[in-house]
Amino acid sequence: MSRYVVTGTNRGIGLEFVRQLLAQGHSVVATARDPDTVPALQAMRGLNSQLSLLPLDLADENSINAFAERMSATPIDVLINNAGIYGPRQASLGQLRTADWEEVMLVDLIAPIMLTQALLPALRRGTDKRIAFLSSIMGSIADNSGGGAYLYRSAKAGLNQAVKSLSVDLAKENFIVLPLHPGWVKTDMGGPSAQIDVHTSVTGLLQRIQTAGAAESGKFLNYDGNTIAW
Repeated sequence: MSRYVVTGTNRGIGLEFVRQLLAQGHSVVATARDPDTVPALQAMRGLNSQLSLLPLDLADENSINAFAERMSATPIDVLINNAGIYGPRQASLGQLRTADWEEVMLVDLIAPIMLTQALLPALRRGTDKRIAFLSSIMGSIADNSGGGAYLYRSAKAGLNQAVKSLSVDLAKENFIVLPLHPGWVKTDMGGPSAQIDVHTSVTGLLQRIQTAGAAESGKFLNYDGNTIAW
């Protein structure tokens, strides 16, 4: 079985990644800002020795570096960059604030790439060599007919571009690098009117992560395997 690192596992999609990966028999390093305060993670750790919980705050570069140092002697087979934020819901045109935009860009775009860079030595020692990023169809310029959501859309569009470059740069080392849309999911971010539940989303996402080949690396994929226009 493989060793996975998953970020943002305190709830929603990240927590479901942990559940399903443990059920598949994998070793999982689950991160959150304060995993000791997440009852669901604590309960799973009590039942499964394959789960490790480590603190990681993607808004704090020192936290990223400390996590990477802690993982430096541990081969990582698969990294799932799941953590992200939407930003203030009221951040529409006329209400945009620089500080809000900077926070979303940091957590959703810059931090996942910096974390991946910091973990590359451990990923290179792994066998699977797979890196996934939870993006969003809201980062698709071709799909944007609704406007608004300036912070989240721009951060995810930027993430897509960075991940595409990463897939090109790491291709010679046989890494599979994927920007993935989880669907419109019933989570705190997606809301109760969303189309699918977290189990459906994560089941599809794991199929993409675990089975994608070199031909799929760098493509913007939906959880169901369909390609999304940039």
